Amino acid sequence: MASPDETPRVLVVDDEEIARHNLAHVLAREGFIADCADCGEAALEQLALARYDLVLTDLRMPGVDGMALLRETRRRSPHTEVIVITAHANAGSAVEAMKSGAFYYIEKPFRLPEVRKVVREAAEKVRLKRENATLKAALDDAAGRPQILTNAPAMRQLLTVAAGVAPTDCNVLIVGATGAGKEVLARYVHQHSRRATGPFVAINCGALSEELLANELFGHERGAFTGAAGVKPGLIEAAAGGTLFLDEVTEMTPAMQVKLLRVLQEREFYRLGGTQPIAASVRFLAATNRDPAKRVAEGRFRQDLYFRLNVVTLALPPLAERRGDIPLLALHFLSNFAQRMGKAVAEIAPETFERLLAHDYPGNIRELENLIERGVALAPGASLTPDLLPPGIGCRTPAEKYTETPTETHGAPRIAATPAADDGEGRAASEPTRIAPLAEVERRHILDALEHAGGNRALAARLLGIDRVSLWRKLRRFEEDANGAESADDTPLE
Repeated sequence: MASPDETPRVLVVDDEEIARHNLAHVLAREGFIADCADCGEAALEQLALARYDLVLTDLRMPGVDGMALLRETRRRSPHTEVIVITAHANAGSAVEAMKSGAFYYIEKPFRLPEVRKVVREAAEKVRLKRENATLKAALDDAAGRPQILTNAPAMRQLLTVAAGVAPTDCNVLIVGATGAGKEVLARYVHQHSRRATGPFVAINCGALSEELLANELFGHERGAFTGAAGVKPGLIEAAAGGTLFLDEVTEMTPAMQVKLLRVLQEREFYRLGGTQPIAASVRFLAATNRDPAKRVAEGRFRQDLYFRLNVVTLALPPLAERRGDIPLLALHFLSNFAQRMGKAVAEIAPETFERLLAHDYPGNIRELENLIERGVALAPGASLTPDLLPPGIGCRTPAEKYTETPTETHGAPRIAATPAADDGEGRAASEPTRIAPLAEVERRHILDALEHAGGNRALAARLLGIDRVSLWRKLRRFEEDANGAESADDTPLE
């Protein structure tokens, strides 16, 4: 049963008491909250005090009539639908009512089934409008915020830690491979911090020379160097009250590492050419795709700077270690790119999912995003099919031991899959290969699909091209077969 807040609220307006109360009684029996008003003025007073989903009003009433009430209701509450009921129906008033925004125009004497049907349809329209408005507000509120989509236990644990340290204002070092989403995680920390209303400023420390990086971080005074015609605030100033994200921080030169260490220690800095210290009112987040401890051991990164930045370390796992997130991320990217490109690509074919799940993703999430963007751009229809992926994506799993051998077919070279020269145990490639029984092949294929889908049976069924009931039956059969085999092992031979 719906809660009181979810139950549609209706205001019945009619100057005839019997008609008013009879209609309110009928609507109450239909599950609506029905209030009454005996004139237009009273209805406007009630509309000012409560939110109504529907207004059912008589057309002819003294003072504020039904048409005036309709217009004023639509002006005050665009989400409220108005149904006009009258015993004096004519084409002119019907047209005027519909032009003024009435949901429906009912003639008296009306039939109760008709009223019930119209009221239910109007209530459903209001529900959908309010739901869409709520979703739009949520999307607007989330605009610009990082989206971290995951089903992986390791990632959920990482986000819990990130959300826990976010309000503390301590420095955080994010470690992860290129394309794993380090900046997205940094934005997540920023949005969960006390500095969320302040700016988030990012800079790639490995993309600039020492001189340019110093100028970008600290800014300069007029005349600090040739061409410095005026004062330029740096990014540390620009991020005041917010977060400064130093990406690829281990790529800084030794001299820049010393300068950054001083800022972290003293919480102040000088513009290039400046003599007055400026407070560094900023929270520092840093990231690297290297092993920072190894860089310290090699003498390429200062140990004291490492400890200053490494108050908390967040290690992002590569996409290959969270394969269950691949379908979730792929569908998210598909929706985004389809909307951005104005294309009606709405689904990913099961065969495409198989290819995507079998790929190793050296480029991590960024590579997956590029693959989906390419597929949407090339897709001629509503489905992202395997032929839209670049050649070689997910064609073979790492477990397969095959080599690419050129052969000739009608004079044209082709790639053929042949057994490797050695199987790792000293047996020649020409040695006969054991062929697994069909039932065993099916079992392995289904279990592989389940593994690729991260244990999600609905997705595994989709990848296999079967329904969930069929998958469940096959899994139950595998379990029964396994139990039967165990029982057979315990039975003495006769």
